[in-house]
Amino acid sequence: MKKLRYAVVIPAVAGTMLAGFTPAFAGPEAAGQQPLNSTNIPAKYADQKLDWHKCTASELPSAPPPGAENIECATYRAPRNWYKTNENIDLTIAVSRLAATSGKATASVITNPGGPGAPGRNFPARLRNQTKLRVNQEIIGLDPRGTGKSTNITCGNAIGTGSDLDPRDRSRANLNLILDATKYAADSCQVKSGELGPLINTAQTIRDIDLLRVLLGRDKINWVGYSAGTWMGAHYAQQFPTRTGRFLLDSATEFTTTWQNSFDWQPLGFERRWRQDFLPWIGKYDKVYGFGKTGEAARQTYEKVRFALTQNPVEVDGVPVSANALDSTIASYLYSKRNFTALADYLVNLKTLTEGSSTQQQKATAAQKVKAETVDGDGVIGPQPLFVPTDGDSYNASFWTIPCNEGKWTGNRQSVIRQSQKLIDRDLPLLGAGWLIQPCIFWKNKPVDLPKLDGRGVPPVLIVQSVNDPATPLEGATRAHRAFAGSRMITVTGEGDHGIYAGGNAGVDKVVEDYLVDGKVPNDQSLPGLPLPVPAGA
Repeated sequence: MKKLRYAVVIPAVAGTMLAGFTPAFAGPEAAGQQPLNSTNIPAKYADQKLDWHKCTASELPSAPPPGAENIECATYRAPRNWYKTNENIDLTIAVSRLAATSGKATASVITNPGGPGAPGRNFPARLRNQTKLRVNQEIIGLDPRGTGKSTNITCGNAIGTGSDLDPRDRSRANLNLILDATKYAADSCQVKSGELGPLINTAQTIRDIDLLRVLLGRDKINWVGYSAGTWMGAHYAQQFPTRTGRFLLDSATEFTTTWQNSFDWQPLGFERRWRQDFLPWIGKYDKVYGFGKTGEAARQTYEKVRFALTQNPVEVDGVPVSANALDSTIASYLYSKRNFTALADYLVNLKTLTEGSSTQQQKATAAQKVKAETVDGDGVIGPQPLFVPTDGDSYNASFWTIPCNEGKWTGNRQSVIRQSQKLIDRDLPLLGAGWLIQPCIFWKNKPVDLPKLDGRGVPPVLIVQSVNDPATPLEGATRAHRAFAGSRMITVTGEGDHGIYAGGNAGVDKVVEDYLVDGKVPNDQSLPGLPLPVPAGA
């Protein structure tokens, strides 16, 4: 959610990871032994036909990349409320597919980029080059209810109000302004989204997905879910175990607990990625960047730049770049090592703009580069989608609404101020300072009580996790793995990227596709990550 952060440091779990495989898992029921529609979907929905056609430019947020040019689109109707289907109020759900390369798919793998609530209609493109997976499996994407080309909700563009207020300014007046802005946006979300707002939740969405399974004609579905897509995948698997095929949960939330507990790992995760991966990396290449010769020296340079922005925000085309915008941009680039060079350039250019010794020409050049890199001020940080547009207000609205609609969220104005101060005191300020921005403490709708997940009766799911993942840290993923019966976990060492499968790690991809394609369930094991980039001129 809007900067949902981390609280407690729990040591990374050690232990012996065993290589190898256990036998292929056939599932609790063989395919074809149960009726296709065994989950009581009304015929008016179950009898729909998906009108697949090549996606038009207006149906996707961006042009598909090479290898995904022939992505197809369709829509279907789902009840607004699965528990009151007799109301006869429907939603539109937008879906997509990349066809199996063999010409006839024998299985469907449904994908989800995370969020929660991120649109995913163009997300199958991420798997376009996974040749083994695509031979006999069609890759399905969808915009979940509330986002993208599906029926939308909105917060009236209220998210981001007060985003230039610096949460490190701990004056009571400033903190109250931040909390007032958060309450205003939370209230706006509930008013503007109307009767649909409370129905944007996991319990409803997984039923949309099960309807999609029926429309695809699949006894079971496979799943590739990243980030908050691990939450959705785990909930589907627990609710529909006999419809669960091979489920990959990549960069896992702590899906066996509450959203609040899961999000609370984030200040630790982002700070660790920042201090252990990025800052030593930019220090290593000080001859290229001149930002400090060690990680700590580089951090001190960042602190000087940040302080300068609190005194005199830099203006780019009349728009101020605040200290808070700086932190949001840093966090957004920590998801992938591919962004490290861009983040380094951004920091160097901000340093140029805040230094009195820079010439006007140097500042003008730096300003144009900063303009290209600065993240918009809403500063939404969370599990977040991978490589997908946020699709405007509907995604931001879903990103707040889903966690606030689901389960208990404790706290009040005073407690979130205390929590954020403790995070600052523990040297976790990058996200921790703003951890008072918790819209769910202002949510008025009664939350849906989701079932507690334990994995009992569910076929083995596979978790893939990097050790320095910023958004869904190892500690939470490990706890979910331990609590979800039968799950297996690949721990990717020397790695901090958020989203591993189909990201270039051939060793991980092989184990994952042996599972997704051949049904070989791996034992828990560790595999090496990929090296950090070498900047040009190093």
